[in-house]
Amino acid sequence: MNSRFSRGTQTTRISIIVPCWREAYIAVRRAADWAGFDSAKEVVLAGLAGCGPPLDFPQSAKLHWCASLRASRGEQMNLGASKANGEILLFHHVDSELTPEHIDAIVQVMSDRAVIGGGFYRKFDQRHPALRWLEPLERIHNRAFGTIYGDQSVFVRRAVFEQLGGFAPIPLMEDVEFSKRLRRAGKVVLLDPAMRSSPQSQIEQGVWRVTLRNLLFLIAFRCGISADRLHCWYYGRELVQPAASSSRITSEISAAE
Repeated sequence: MNSRFSRGTQTTRISIIVPCWREAYIAVRRAADWAGFDSAKEVVLAGLAGCGPPLDFPQSAKLHWCASLRASRGEQMNLGASKANGEILLFHHVDSELTPEHIDAIVQVMSDRAVIGGGFYRKFDQRHPALRWLEPLERIHNRAFGTIYGDQSVFVRRAVFEQLGGFAPIPLMEDVEFSKRLRRAGKVVLLDPAMRSSPQSQIEQGVWRVTLRNLLFLIAFRCGISADRLHCWYYGRELVQPAASSSRITSEISAAE
């Protein structure tokens, strides 16, 4: 499938929004490739103040940088969305693989105006075949429980995102909280090709340990433990509040006039 199928009519334009922190250099390198996809209107990197873009940040009208004062993925993605101009917003993690086929799948499914958003099924890196057995379980889990996690690259119509008030401004579980509201708002779909996510944590820490930990954190969140507290437990430290060069809440570097 190729996104050229839509060129005969009105092409859907997608803004790719990527929250990043320490991986900003990796994000910039990959964003340059993503910006070249046919239906990608732009790529917005939502970073952290004090951890600005590399000095060699590509000068392109399709690449933008913005920065939040707090290491909160929810806040970073909301900031990125506020800078984006596409009809469809795609929230993508740096360590997940994004291909033209993923973008084409979004363009095709969003031609159905009844669909308000969705995500992709998850696929583990083929370099680690021992984890591949988890994939069918993930599909069953997605269908049965409905949560679309951040590494499944959530996409949503801009109008719907704004009506829902965006992501909750929390540092962890923002995807779980948003997914719940998104599903209540209308028709949501899960797509192939499956999104290949890095299994690094499972490889380093053990599949069952990571799975159990994530499940316990999810239960704790749904039982009312705050996302800030969970973030502290998860990373073993308090939220980072980097010093800013000015009193403004956000800063932006954009190559576009």
